[in-house]
Amino acid sequence: MADGGSMVIAIEGMSCASCVSRAEKALCSVPGVASASVNLATERAVVSGPDLAVPALVAALQKVGFDGHLAARDEAAKLVSWRPVWLAAPAALILDAPMALAPFGVHVMLPPLVALLLAGFVQIVPGSVFYVGAWRTLRAGAANMDVLVALGTTAAFGLSCWNLLAPALVWPLPGLAVFWSLLWPAGQMAMPDMYFESAATIVALVLLGRALESRARSQTASAIRGLIALRPATALVRRDGAEIDVKIDELRVGDLLVILPGGRIAADGVLIEGSGAVDESHLTGESLPVEKSPGDTLSAGALCGPSRLVARATKVGAETTLARMVRLVEASQAAKPAIQLLVDRVAAVFVPVIVGVAALTVLVWILLGAPVGFSILAAVSVLVIACPCALGLATPAAIMAGTGAAARAGILIRDPAALEMAGRIRQVVFDKTGTLTIGRPTLADAISLDGDKNTLLRLAAGLQAGSEHPLALAVLALARAEPAGDITAIPGQGVRGVTDGRTLLLGNARLMAASGIDIGVLDDAAERLAGQGASISYLAEAAPAPRLLGLLAFADMLKPTASDAIARLRARGLRTIMLSGDHPAAVAHIASQLGLDEAVGGVAPDQKAERVAGLHAIAPVAMIGDGINDAPALAVADLGMAMATGTDVAIDAAAITLMRGDPALVADALDIAARTQSKIRQGLAWAFVYNVIGIPLAAMGWLSPTLAGAAMAMSSVSVVSNAILLGRWRPGRATDGRA
Repeated sequence: MADGGSMVIAIEGMSCASCVSRAEKALCSVPGVASASVNLATERAVVSGPDLAVPALVAALQKVGFDGHLAARDEAAKLVSWRPVWLAAPAALILDAPMALAPFGVHVMLPPLVALLLAGFVQIVPGSVFYVGAWRTLRAGAANMDVLVALGTTAAFGLSCWNLLAPALVWPLPGLAVFWSLLWPAGQMAMPDMYFESAATIVALVLLGRALESRARSQTASAIRGLIALRPATALVRRDGAEIDVKIDELRVGDLLVILPGGRIAADGVLIEGSGAVDESHLTGESLPVEKSPGDTLSAGALCGPSRLVARATKVGAETTLARMVRLVEASQAAKPAIQLLVDRVAAVFVPVIVGVAALTVLVWILLGAPVGFSILAAVSVLVIACPCALGLATPAAIMAGTGAAARAGILIRDPAALEMAGRIRQVVFDKTGTLTIGRPTLADAISLDGDKNTLLRLAAGLQAGSEHPLALAVLALARAEPAGDITAIPGQGVRGVTDGRTLLLGNARLMAASGIDIGVLDDAAERLAGQGASISYLAEAAPAPRLLGLLAFADMLKPTASDAIARLRARGLRTIMLSGDHPAAVAHIASQLGLDEAVGGVAPDQKAERVAGLHAIAPVAMIGDGINDAPALAVADLGMAMATGTDVAIDAAAITLMRGDPALVADALDIAARTQSKIRQGLAWAFVYNVIGIPLAAMGWLSPTLAGAAMAMSSVSVVSNAILLGRWRPGRATDGRA
C-alpha cells in the first residue's frame, strides 16, 4: 500500500522485540528512505521518503534475515500455523508423562531409545523453525528469540545425548554397549541424567505461545479490518440514463450513485434523490440511524436504510472520509510513543546480553563445584525465560486495541503521543460555536435605527451573500439581496462591502471601534440581548457618511450533551474554559448554563492561540475546536481535538479527531487514552518484572527449563490478552482512567 511518499511493507520472520530495531535499521539504510517504523504486533513497517523502491526495501530486509513485500490495504497479518504445535505436543506429553504421574504413585520410565527418538523428532521437525530463524539472524550478524530457543533446547538435548551415550564409550564393546544403552529396560540399571522432556517441552510450549499470541494479536487489528470491510467492491452508477455496476476504483467525482435499500454507500456524496435513514455508526459511533434528505451529505461505508437513494459523488477512493479514517488509524497504530523507542533500544542489546548471562551462569556454577549437567540446565533456563517477546508487544498491542476501540466510538487518535499527553491534561479549553453550541444560530432580534427592519436585513444579506459562516446563513435564511461589491472579510471582526455606492460594515464591536463608528445608542439593547445569550453584530455605513444603522442579535442553542460533557470533565478534576469571539456577555451567559470554570469572550483567532499558550505555562492544556480560526490554538495546545463536523484545517491541526460533533466525546477520548496508556504501563511492567524475577531464579537453578519455557510462552500471551481487554471499553462509562 503506497500512499503519498509512504508505503507499508509486510515483514515475515520477526519473532521478538530485538527484530524490530534490526528491521528498522535495514530499511533506513536504503537510499531514499527518510524514516521507517516497524510494528511487531502487526508485522508491518511504515516507510516514508521521497523516493521509495519496493525491491530495494525487500532486499534490505532479506540481508538481515527477513522476508518482505508490499502490503495490500486489506491484507491481514499472517497467522502462525498450529501444525508445529500438533507435531510437538504429543511427543512432549509422552516425555513428560513419567514426571506428571509420579505424584499419583505411578512410577514409570521411558526406554532411552523412545525418549531419544521422541525428543529428536521434536528438535528436528517442529523445532526446525527456530534453527532456520536463528541461522538467518546470526548470518546477518545479530541475535533474536530464535537464537535463545535454539541454544537452550540444543543444550538440553545435547547434554541428554551425552549423558546417555558417554558411559558406553568406556565399555569393552562400545558398539554393543551403545545399542544396549538405547534399549535400556527401565529399572534394570541406574539411569543417567537425561533432559529430553525439557528440550521437547520447551519447543512445544514456545510454539504454542506463538500460536496463541498470533491469534490474540489478530484481535487487536479488528478495528482496521472492520473499517476496510465497510467499503463495497462495486457501485451501482447511473450513466447515460442506464444503471450499471462499476468497480469501486473506477468511480469518478460527479458520478450519480444509486444506493439500494440495505446497501453500502461507495463514496462520499450529496443526496439528490430520495430520503430516508442512513446508519453512519462506523464513522460517528452513533448507534441510531440518521435521517437524510436532498442536500444532505452521505459518507462512504454508511449503510442505507429501507429507501432507495441517489447521490452525486463528491469524494472517491482514497479521498473519502472512510479512507481517511483507515489511514489515520493505521498511522496511529504504526507510530511509536517515546516509551516504545526506549524499549526498542533495550531490546536491541537484550539478546546478546542474555547469551552472556547464560555463559556466565555455566561458568559460575562449575567454579562453585556444581555438576556440569546442572550448570548447563541453569543456563538453558536463563536462555529460554529471557526471550524479549513481551517487551516488544506491550506497547503496540495496547495502542492497536485502544485506538481500535476509540475508532469504533467515533474517536480517531492520529498520534500515539496523544495517549501519553492525555493523562497529564489538567485544563480543557473549548471554542463555543459548533463545539459547545449547535453552530446553526438563528436571528433572535433585529433593531433598525430608522425603524425599517426589512432594509436592515436586505443590506446585511447583500454583505453575506455566498458566505458559509453560521451567522451569515441565519441572515440569508430570512432575506435575499444582490451581492455587495468589493466584499472583504476582516478576520475575527466581520465583513466590509459596497452597496449602491455605500461602504457598509457588518461585524462586532471591535470592527465598529476600529472604523470610528459610535454604537453607544444601542448599548442598552445590546447588553440586554447579550445577557440572554445572544451574539451581537452591528450594521453600519462607513462611507460616504459614517453612521450606525442597527444591530442583529443571533441565538445559538447549546448541544444537548454539552452540560453533561462539562460535568464529566470536572468530575475528572479538570478545569474547563471557553474562549470565544462572541460578545463577553453572551459568553458569560452560556458559561453559567454549562457550569464552566472560566469563559472569555471577544477573543480574536490569534488571541486564542496566545491564551492557550498562556494556560500551557500553568498546566497541560487540551483545546477543542472545529473552525479555521481554531487551528492555531489547536496546534499550540498540548493536546488538540477537532470536531470532524468542522473544517479540514482544524482536523489537520489536531492530534485527535471526534467524528461526530458531540462534546461528550472529549471525556471519552481522554478516558480511552488514559486506559490505553495504563495498558501500556501494565504490559511493560509485567515484561520487565517477569525478566527481573525470572532470570535470577533461572540462573540460581531454581527454575527448571520446562517451567521457564511455560512462563516465557505465557508472558507474551498475557500481555496481548490484557491489551485486548480494551476492546470492551464503551464511551460514556465511568472515566476514572482505570482499565
